[in-house]
Amino acid sequence: MIKNTEEQLAGVRSRPLLGLVLTPTRELAVQVKHHIDAVTKFTDIKTAIVVGGMAQQKQKRMLKRCPEIIIATPGRLWDLIKEKHPHLLNLRHLRCLVIDEADRMVERGHFAELENLLEMLNTTHFNPKRQTFVFSATLTLTHSLPSRLLQKKKNLEKRSKLDILIEKVGIKSKPKVIDLTRKEATVETLTETQIHCQKDEKDFYLYYFLLQYPGRTMVFANSIDCIKRLNSLLVILDCNPLPLHANMHQKQRLKNLERFAERESAVLLTTDVAARGLDIPDVQHVIHYQVPRTSETYVHRSGRTARATKEGLSLLLVGPDDMINFRKIYKTLEKDEELPMFPIETKCLDAIKERVNLARKIEKIEFYNSREKQHDSWFKQAAEALEVDLDDDLLLGGAKDEDAEREQQKMVKGMKKHLKHLISQPIFKHAMKTKYPTQMGKLPLHHMPHATMESALTRVSVQKKNQEAKRGFSQQCKQQRQRKGKQ
Repeated sequence: MIKNTEEQLAGVRSRPLLGLVLTPTRELAVQVKHHIDAVTKFTDIKTAIVVGGMAQQKQKRMLKRCPEIIIATPGRLWDLIKEKHPHLLNLRHLRCLVIDEADRMVERGHFAELENLLEMLNTTHFNPKRQTFVFSATLTLTHSLPSRLLQKKKNLEKRSKLDILIEKVGIKSKPKVIDLTRKEATVETLTETQIHCQKDEKDFYLYYFLLQYPGRTMVFANSIDCIKRLNSLLVILDCNPLPLHANMHQKQRLKNLERFAERESAVLLTTDVAARGLDIPDVQHVIHYQVPRTSETYVHRSGRTARATKEGLSLLLVGPDDMINFRKIYKTLEKDEELPMFPIETKCLDAIKERVNLARKIEKIEFYNSREKQHDSWFKQAAEALEVDLDDDLLLGGAKDEDAEREQQKMVKGMKKHLKHLISQPIFKHAMKTKYPTQMGKLPLHHMPHATMESALTRVSVQKKNQEAKRGFSQQCKQQRQRKGKQ
């Protein structure tokens, strides 16, 4: 044991830690490691990843190899530093510190371990030759204060978010700032749209979009509970969604990301854990099921599409509860004109609503039954362990009537069968070739709106051109009337 420790310390002295990359999420850390491994493939440089949700013992074994570069999330790294792992005992040799998505990393209330780590690197483990790099797409995004606060703060020194960040990170000398952001904050190839609706109508428009425009779509929500509910609903509607949130096991999170990247048409339901930095190829659509709370989050979410000069679409579903956040984002991003409304084929909404409402009923019953079973199972196990009789009043719904339970199961089975039949029916009108001698070899379906092969981007573009043409025509008519009046 002593010999092993001595060998490790000798290894640390000969191969100290030279580069440290810190990221806010595990998925981003995995992605960064893949990129660094690709660059160092034909060198002797070793890398290691240190993140939560993965076996700590395995990560300790990786650190025994004395990697020169570590990619980490702050929490797990700080745990290993506190445990005095030999490779992390002396960070004075560190030549390069990278903090990715820096503005998110130093937010108040987040990543307390990062503050401890930065304090240590800037005091006891300080290296004057160390370079520090901070990255983010929203470092220079400025927020305008409400007028009532502006009046109070007129005489106060105006400090930018960048200045505050530099102070928190502990950069003492004047840093070199490289600003590549556009005035608009979002890229030119991104088409931004909106749908204004009631809160309980969001499910209709989400399902409509996923049916009408298949492709790689990321759906963002603000809470894990919302993602769980949407996942259950879309599973019942046979949309095969892939959930991603912080309450999932890390292996499942990474597996769902891989599946999403592999499939040509897929739906990723995610919280803001996937909003920053992830480079998933060819994401065509980003849907904000709930309007994000900050402008930064909106920019990062929307940035998952329209990457590397490719085109992409961002769709905001704006309910009455979202209006405050929506206006705040609009003001901060200094949008010159109103976002276009996303075009909807209203004729097919009745069929959409029928499916979604039926799926909601099934989801509600299954959710309640699942919660009831978990609750009752815990009480029954506890009663057995204590060898006491269980009072029926402690069970959710009391002692369940078996006949009523069977009746409910039968009802749910009937509802699922009916929903399966509805899903098998086409909502949009397609040209269908048949062997029967109908006109032009096509079966006419007059009651359904056309489902064109247009992309969502094309539909928005066509709508915009039509609106511009109408405005131009109206302007011409107005000018002609004015000329006639003068005559």
